[in-house]
Amino acid sequence: MPSSTLIHPAAVLPPSMQVIEVMNPGANSCLVTATRSLPALLPGQLLLKVHAAGVNRADLMQRRGLYPPQPNESDILGLEASGEVVAVADDHLSHWLGKSVMALVPGGGYAEYVRVDALHVMQTPKGWSMHLAAAAPEVFLTAYQLLFELGQLEAGQRVLLHAGASGVGTAAIQLAKACGAEVAVTVGNQKKADACLALGADLAIDYRQQDFVAVLSQQWPTGVNLILDPVAGDYLVKDAALLAMDAKVVIYALMGGRQTEFDMAPWFKKRAQLLFSTLRNRSDHYKAELVRHLQADFAAAFAVGRIQPVMHSVLPWSEAEQAHQLLATNQSIGKVVLNIASSTLDATLSSGTS
Repeated sequence: MPSSTLIHPAAVLPPSMQVIEVMNPGANSCLVTATRSLPALLPGQLLLKVHAAGVNRADLMQRRGLYPPQPNESDILGLEASGEVVAVADDHLSHWLGKSVMALVPGGGYAEYVRVDALHVMQTPKGWSMHLAAAAPEVFLTAYQLLFELGQLEAGQRVLLHAGASGVGTAAIQLAKACGAEVAVTVGNQKKADACLALGADLAIDYRQQDFVAVLSQQWPTGVNLILDPVAGDYLVKDAALLAMDAKVVIYALMGGRQTEFDMAPWFKKRAQLLFSTLRNRSDHYKAELVRHLQADFAAAFAVGRIQPVMHSVLPWSEAEQAHQLLATNQSIGKVVLNIASSTLDATLSSGTS
């Protein structure tokens, strides 16, 4: 650690840490254990002793070689984590020492320690477990960005959330309802539909059983103001049939494929906007502002438990492969979290592919 680093008096920092690495990135990748040196802090950064790490589809994409880390950032998986601040790079950050926090990280969450920009950290709400805290940053910041920074959602408007039972979907339902919007979701089974309705969604459509375009065209004949779509592919054709005037469609993943053919005329007639967004490759300043805005608008709701992550399961980090399979096979409702602080990382992880 640099000489300017301040370490919490009760913390004893080891020279190395255990991590989960990706072997053979690509279609046949696997997860393996490894030992790394503790990350060195740069000005403005904190060192977090990780208690838990959220699992996201971005992790699955990264291990396939499709979503690499930004230059000079950790290649270790994990974009959100919770834990205790055990060291800070600068004296003016000393107030963070010993604090329980949840953090958006550019990589490195699947490890015993991770460094994080101090402006990308939020104090864990009172009463939240470390597991709950680890499930919040990536999905709530993504949902906030999609709904409000890009989608400019307002009270009284109508929003359609594809993959409504996902981590981002369950976060977006809560944020959209809190601002007074009407919310419809598409999901893959009745159990997921029931979970979304319990969160406050006004309409939940099982796309395997119903034509969501037909259902929404009948329920909302004047159209949808905002669509958050992680599917893309042929869904763009269906989205076009649901547009209200001046509607926005935000694509934030490509689960349904990267190519499709669609008629631009409906988009032109409705003066619609088709937007594309990621979070990981945004600037540190952008992320810091996003953290600030989310807290300004919803910190009180987090504090009283009115809004919080939906937890599907917590697995020991030795079962990271199984956690990835839950997401890859669309079995989860809400978030899957890896428990890191109180579980020993096995010498060999369960084998598998993503």
